[in-house]
Amino acid sequence: MRDLLRGRPLGHPVHPVLVQVPIGCWLSASVLDVVPGAQHATTTLTAVGLAGVAPAAVAGWVDWADLPPESARVGLAHAVSNVAAVACYTASLTARLRGRSAKGRLWSLGGLAAVAVSGALGGHVAYRQAVGAHATT
Repeated sequence: MRDLLRGRPLGHPVHPVLVQVPIGCWLSASVLDVVPGAQHATTTLTAVGLAGVAPAAVAGWVDWADLPPESARVGLAHAVSNVAAVACYTASLTARLRGRSAKGRLWSLGGLAAVAVSGALGGHVAYRQAVGAHATT
């Protein structure tokens, strides 16, 4: 199971593939936040993005467990940024479900900022520190 979560059968990590669901949903929700009458769609996209977090987080933690110390520190900062993003999007969804769309939009923007920081940190680990799936043995 660990090899599957690390992406060894694919030859590349699974975590970057899985994060596309929450990131794509949340970015789309932000775009639709400026479209009049799209409140239902933004609420749905926010919720689907939150539902997609768990698989991406599990795969990320499996990758993190094998990192060298320097990369693990950056990976931990990446995870903390993700927790901040999830907290913001949870607050956004709560506000949207309570009919407070303006407050939901503000929380969503905070979440998107946290996702941007997280993405930069994750990219640093993957590209600058050259951490990825190991060759299949």
